[in-house]
Amino acid sequence: MTAPNQEALADYTQDVARKAKSASRKLTALTGNQKSGWLLELASAIDSRKAELVQANQLDIDKAPEYGLNNAAIDRLRLTEVRLAGIVESLHQISTLTDPIGEVIQSQLRPNGIRVSQVRVPLGVVFFIYESRPNVTIDAAALCVKSGNAVILRGGKEAFHSNMAFYKIVADSLEKQGLPREAVQLVETTDRDAVGHFLKRHDLIDVTIPRGGRSLIERVTDEATMPVIKHFDGICHVYVDESADLKMAENIIINSKTHRPGVCNAAETLLVHEAVAERFLKQAGPALLNLGVELRGCRRTCQILEKAVPATEEDFRTEYLDLILSVKVVDDLTAAVEHINEHGSHHTDAIVTSQLAAAEEFQVNVDSAAVMVNASTRFNDGGEFGFGAEIGISTDKFHARGPCGLRELTSYKYLVQGSGQTRS
Repeated sequence: MTAPNQEALADYTQDVARKAKSASRKLTALTGNQKSGWLLELASAIDSRKAELVQANQLDIDKAPEYGLNNAAIDRLRLTEVRLAGIVESLHQISTLTDPIGEVIQSQLRPNGIRVSQVRVPLGVVFFIYESRPNVTIDAAALCVKSGNAVILRGGKEAFHSNMAFYKIVADSLEKQGLPREAVQLVETTDRDAVGHFLKRHDLIDVTIPRGGRSLIERVTDEATMPVIKHFDGICHVYVDESADLKMAENIIINSKTHRPGVCNAAETLLVHEAVAERFLKQAGPALLNLGVELRGCRRTCQILEKAVPATEEDFRTEYLDLILSVKVVDDLTAAVEHINEHGSHHTDAIVTSQLAAAEEFQVNVDSAAVMVNASTRFNDGGEFGFGAEIGISTDKFHARGPCGLRELTSYKYLVQGSGQTRS
């Protein structure tokens, strides 16, 4: 769909939002078994229509150069047989998770005989804006419906054909299982103004979740008239402490940086304690360079590694999403923590150490959504945390933080039961 003018866009977005609100009310009556049955149907449909999805994805891959996408961005965009199999497996995992809706978080019997219970409920309608990664279409649809929410999906133009192919399968499977078809809707216009119209619909949309680059997040935060759960930059750090097993540290930084450099939990900065800097950088530096990583180092780093290029202050505040790594030698653990809290994005940060006291100090003082000890930053992921998938990794502190799975897509209400009590 291509909306010809602002009036048509306003009408279209209002219609989509109204349908989502209606569907959200119907979802509250569904049982966990009904929602899990749909997830299994969706998994089966994706598995049987892989060729169709790969073909649609190839249209996006072919157009990627027109959008100026680099290799890492194209990797985020690409659907392969292996990745589709992973999506199918993720749907199976989500289907087995406990339905959060109706969960009694806490309950107490008051002295006057009234019982007050805090019970988990859906958020309602989620407007989800995302870029590049078409697998997120399925993650968001699955998590939202399983948690009783209707979702409006607005993907990036670079993944339009892939997202449309996924959406058709989602809609067909919803209908086949007797769930409201409008529980999941894909915005079928690439007009950027449509986002602005949706962001005004606080009467119909309960929360917006943007997942993408800084400009997208800032625009949504500025324009939204409803609460926003932000998936901001992933400026993630690996700090190699003076007591670190250096081979372990090498493996962790290589995995954190090169496993999938275009994703938000990839490492962007390496910090090294000065006591082990020369030994570690002479060991890990060539390994990273051989894997195609450009090293941008502080003065001390460049003295150790001839092939490192001088880093600017801006480099230490940059989410590269590419095979580029900023490197800094620090005086000690305290300096590492200060650097992370000042330059990071509060997403994911890791320490490699053999000292329990150092690990505890790092985890207590680093103010990030996930703080790792002796593990790759790549593990900050909904699937790896046992959530089946995630709709994003929130860098906020309200209402959710870290990978957002089923429970992060819920709120709660209080149910009060009495036997005729009146307040005096």
